[in-house]
Amino acid sequence: MSDQQNTPAGYAFGIGVYLLWGLVPLYFKLLDHVGAVETVAHRIIWSVGLLLALLLALGKLGDLRTTVRNRRTLLALTASATLIAVNWLVYIWAVTNEHILAASLGYFLNPLLNVVLGTVLLKENLRPATIVAIALAAIGVAILAWSALDTLWISGTLAISFALYGYVRKVTDAGAIEGLAVETTLLSPLCVAYLVWLGLSGGLIFGTDTETDILLVMAALVTSVPLMLFAAAAKRLTLTTLGFIQYIAPSMVFVIGAFVFNEPLNAGQIACFLFIWAGLALFTIDNLRMARANRLRARIPA
Repeated sequence: MSDQQNTPAGYAFGIGVYLLWGLVPLYFKLLDHVGAVETVAHRIIWSVGLLLALLLALGKLGDLRTTVRNRRTLLALTASATLIAVNWLVYIWAVTNEHILAASLGYFLNPLLNVVLGTVLLKENLRPATIVAIALAAIGVAILAWSALDTLWISGTLAISFALYGYVRKVTDAGAIEGLAVETTLLSPLCVAYLVWLGLSGGLIFGTDTETDILLVMAALVTSVPLMLFAAAAKRLTLTTLGFIQYIAPSMVFVIGAFVFNEPLNAGQIACFLFIWAGLALFTIDNLRMARANRLRARIPA
C-alpha cells in the first residue's frame, strides 16, 4: 500500500477518534458502581436506537437493508460485533476495577498488531523511518509488559480484539454508520436477555438512580460517535498509520490513570512512555516529510 492511501480526512477522523477515546475512562469511571456487563449491555441497546434514528434522518435505511442482505458482509459484521463486545467488556471491567494502566497497555500493544496485520495481510510497505519507529515503540511496550505481567491478560485481550476488529472493519464493505448499526443490532438480543435476567434477580442498577440512568443512556453517544469515526478512518488510512495515531488514546489513558486516579506508576511504565513517544515523533516527522514531498511532486507538470 502506498502513502497516497492516507488521506487528510483519514487523519482528521483518526486523530479525532483517539482524542475522544483518550477521555473515555473519565466517563466510565462515573459508572464504577454498575457492573461491567450491565454497562456494556446498555451501551449496545441505546446505541441501536441512536444509530437507527441517525440512519432514518440521513435517509440511509436503504443502505442498511443492502448491508444486511449481503451474506458475506453480514458474516464479517457478526465477527466484528463479537470482537468489539469482548473489547468493551474487558475494558470497562479494567477501568471500574482500577486497572486503567493495564487497559492503556492494551492499546499500546494494539498498534504493533496493526502493523503486523497491515504488512502481512494487506501488504502495506514500511519505510526505513517507520521500521525504526516501530522498533522504538516495541521496546517501550516490551518494558511495560515485563513490568505488569500480572495484568497482561487484560492488555493482551484488549490489543488482540481491537486489532482484529480494525482489520475486519477495514476490509468489510459497509458504511461506518450502517456497519455499526448492524453490529449493535446483532448483539442487542443477548443484552436485552441479560438485563431482563438481571432485573428478575434484583441486580439491575438501571432505574434506581436518575443520574446513573442518564449516564447509561448517554453511553450510546460515547460508544457510537467514536466507532463511526474509527470506521471512517480505517477506510482512509493504512493500518500502520492508523496504529501509530492510536498512541494518542492510550497515552491519554496512561496519564489519566497515573495522575488523575493515582494508580501506582513505576520506572518501567515511564520508560515505556518515553520510548513510544520517541517512536511516534519519528513516525510523525517522517509522514509530514513524505506528505510534503508528495505535494511538491503533484505540482510538477508531467
